[in-house]
Amino acid sequence: MPRAGLTEARVVEEGERIADEVGLPSLTLAALAERLGVRQPSLYKHISGTDGLRRSIALRAKNELAGVLGRAAVGRARGDAIASMAHAYRMWAKEHPGRYAALQRAPVPGDRDDEIASANVVRVARDVMAGYELHDDDAIDAIRALRAALHGFVTLEAAGGFGLPVDIERSFDRLVAGLATAFTAWSEGSASSRTGSSSSG
Repeated sequence: MPRAGLTEARVVEEGERIADEVGLPSLTLAALAERLGVRQPSLYKHISGTDGLRRSIALRAKNELAGVLGRAAVGRARGDAIASMAHAYRMWAKEHPGRYAALQRAPVPGDRDDEIASANVVRVARDVMAGYELHDDDAIDAIRALRAALHGFVTLEAAGGFGLPVDIERSFDRLVAGLATAFTAWSEGSASSRTGSSSSG
């Protein structure tokens, strides 16, 4: 029997659950319609299709992750903020693998809602990098390094890629500590460059 009160939010939420359960590539409108107890054409009253559903999941995932990272970083600075954010990131990705996969997509140019959602995540990281006195291009370099390291670790872990008999938690903690140390060095290097430029001027 079709469920009463079907809304776009309800459709997307169920899509999120399916994506987390079976993986984003296996999320189909047919499976979603069956889960909701409706005929597949009924979904088009609420979403534009598979691409539209994945976009909606990505938007919600980006905003949710931004909130998770923001709460992890609040009241912390530099290494403490990096560590808290990194552990929150990893935990969220492990708990929501389908949503995590969805948010990896960069915004399509002109998609204002997606651009805003993506900027929300970046803003949290920028605030943390500001604690290292990293701004502008330096901050972007650091954010990309942080994202690449965490995404690589999370992806390998999810795929069962760590088979050596060494504690994974230890390895993750050392990775995060290494990043914090690197950003400190970048900060000191940037400060030295600015001082040198001022002296030569």
